[in-house]
Amino acid sequence: MFSFVLTATLARRCGAAILLRIDDMDQQRVRPEYVQDIFDTLHFLEIPWEEGPRSPDDLKREWSQLHREALYQQALAALKAGGKLFACDCSRSRLQHAGGIYDGHCLHRQLPWDGPDVCWRVNTAAPLTLHMHTGNGLLPATLPDEQRYFVVRKKDGHAAYQLASVIDDDYFGIDLIVRGEDLWDSTLAQLYLARLAGMDRFCNTTFYHHTLLMETPGKKLSKSEGATAVRFFRNEGKTKADIFSAIAGMLGIREQAPDWETLGALLLDHYPVFRQPAPAQR
Repeated sequence: MFSFVLTATLARRCGAAILLRIDDMDQQRVRPEYVQDIFDTLHFLEIPWEEGPRSPDDLKREWSQLHREALYQQALAALKAGGKLFACDCSRSRLQHAGGIYDGHCLHRQLPWDGPDVCWRVNTAAPLTLHMHTGNGLLPATLPDEQRYFVVRKKDGHAAYQLASVIDDDYFGIDLIVRGEDLWDSTLAQLYLARLAGMDRFCNTTFYHHTLLMETPGKKLSKSEGATAVRFFRNEGKTKADIFSAIAGMLGIREQAPDWETLGALLLDHYPVFRQPAPAQR
């Protein structure tokens, strides 16, 4: 909800519309009660959005990522035909043994594309200078080591997060994205992918990476934990003003926030233009 408040505030100031997009491509991880809680929380907190699903049924019927599977597969086929991908059958244990950073082990093995337990990865051997549009201007960056050879098709044949996210944002015409600073590297991977795919609109998207809510020093508050906290407050009879003020307090803001508009204004005052982390020197 913290990120959604920031998005709503920035969108209102920019005269932009908000799209509520729920990533549900991985159906094994989708829990109906969690999806329902998203809508319950947004309605309870009275945070608006202009486009996107209005209920879990509407999500399934009109907005699910499953309806865009053909777009994902079309993009994968184009990247494959352009020589941008390679097949990989490395196990999770091998990746862990390599320190968690994929080293391109399968880059030249020429594995069958549809072999068992094979995913598709992007060939990132060729360096690209990326340019990210931010609230602080255009920032040059390079793909971080942790994102080298990132996966775009999972072993089950479905599109991976990075590809589905880029295709969705391009499909819906998104030109402003607000996300946590922990997704900075992920944004760079998506910009790299968009460059390879010739998706100029996505490359010109403006990104704002905000600070994170911390459960304890050094440990961020996860989405599930944050949702649980909001649900707990609701069940305890707390008002939306209580919740907004609690969020402000977690960020060291002492002022009370009776509504999302006030909280958003306070956040922008305390965190001007969402300070961007400096691109790491690789």
